[in-house]
Amino acid sequence: MRQALLSVTELTGSRHEIGLAHGRTHARLIQRSLEVYDRLFHDFVGIRWADARVEAERFGRMIERGFPEILEEMDAIAEGAGVEPIDILTLNCRSEISLTRASGGCSAFALARGGTQWLAQNWDWRTDQLHNVVVLKISGQDHAPLISVGEAGMVAKIGMNAKGIGVCLNAIRSQTCGEGLPIHVALRKILESPDLESAVAVATRDRVCSPAHFLVADAKGQAVGLEVHPGEPGRLEAEGGVVTHTNHLYADANQVEDFPRPDSRPRLARLDELLHESLPTQGEIGESKLFEILSDHHGEPLSICRHFNPAQPEEERMETLFGVVMSLTERRLSLRHGKPCEAEQALVVTL
Repeated sequence: MRQALLSVTELTGSRHEIGLAHGRTHARLIQRSLEVYDRLFHDFVGIRWADARVEAERFGRMIERGFPEILEEMDAIAEGAGVEPIDILTLNCRSEISLTRASGGCSAFALARGGTQWLAQNWDWRTDQLHNVVVLKISGQDHAPLISVGEAGMVAKIGMNAKGIGVCLNAIRSQTCGEGLPIHVALRKILESPDLESAVAVATRDRVCSPAHFLVADAKGQAVGLEVHPGEPGRLEAEGGVVTHTNHLYADANQVEDFPRPDSRPRLARLDELLHESLPTQGEIGESKLFEILSDHHGEPLSICRHFNPAQPEEERMETLFGVVMSLTERRLSLRHGKPCEAEQALVVTL
């Protein structure tokens, strides 16, 4: 299905001003996201939205300790969208509430080649969130400008900042949930980081309360995979300029048990094959070549580019909702909304 190009929502000013503009601009999409997650929590966890709001309250206390400034922005998103602050908190803690018993997809990689540091990934999730994807360009008063591609009403997901820091996300299914920042709040703190050391410290010092994989890189050509959880994260260093990840844990000395879906390991093996064996070892590589990797259908339906699979239970059907390629060196993000194999154009945003 062909998707229209998304537009970029530019948000500037104080935390309150940024949140208020976010909420007002995307009020309809935020309301739809709340409806989607009401259904999703029921399908995955067997609870309704009112019960999810109660669960989210404890994460608010963790945010207050680790990143209190973002709460002002979240409250303002709620004000702008005409919903309660607890609704926006619950939306931003959706991973902690739902992913203990279910996980999405996502195939991500970092690649240093020809003097350019790339980050790229597909985001695979429930199809009913496809039209609630937003692109936010945020220029705050206490951090460098940043771009985040994610879901309306959420403070961050996948993106980069003007300092050349970028981050991708892989969901991990695990029953672990402890003390730390919720995943999407931690992603925003990474996107506000001035350098790679500060970005990594979000995982090693602040900690993340539930398991996920953060693929973090900078414009200098450094990249590291962080399998985050409430303890010390597992680290995956670049090999030949490459780091790859899907939806299972594989760093040495893992401290957390995960429950990956059967497609995760085949997708990781295919990413490794494409990046280590199919790409030229020298010379420049452009976005189109990397989008080819994100469009790969080898081994479908267990493929990197995920399409509707009627063989899966309805609540587990995940599809690729967007593909993103970032040149951190050139501060350029290219987005294909919908499946990257079908999108005819990419939205390009620069910092």
